[in-house]
Amino acid sequence: VLAHRAVACFVSHCGWNSTMEGVRNGVPILCWPYFVDQFANRSYICDIWRTGLAVTPGEDGVVTKEEVIAKLGLVIGDKRIAERAGMLRDAARKCLSEGGSSYENFKRFVDLLSE
Repeated sequence: VLAHRAVACFVSHCGWNSTMEGVRNGVPILCWPYFVDQFANRSYICDIWRTGLAVTPGEDGVVTKEEVIAKLGLVIGDKRIAERAGMLRDAARKCLSEGGSSYENFKRFVDLLSE
């Protein structure tokens, strides 16, 4: 679904698999983490890669619909976020392609297991 060109933003809890799916498809992410590693993944998305934004709960811990609407508008409207998401997608694809670092490292691993 995320690979479809009509997808403008991925609202995600920021689990690692969802994060990688967003990266793989070059989709900006609206982060809505709940617990544990999801907060660290949100930090990568928002602060390091800068390919998304996070919702901010109110003092009562609730994320309002107004907050979601506002952040969706910011994520979708920021062309720099979309450009960085596309660049990260391209880098990930290069690593996973034949000759890429992930491809070669996995190949070496399989070769070691086969010895």
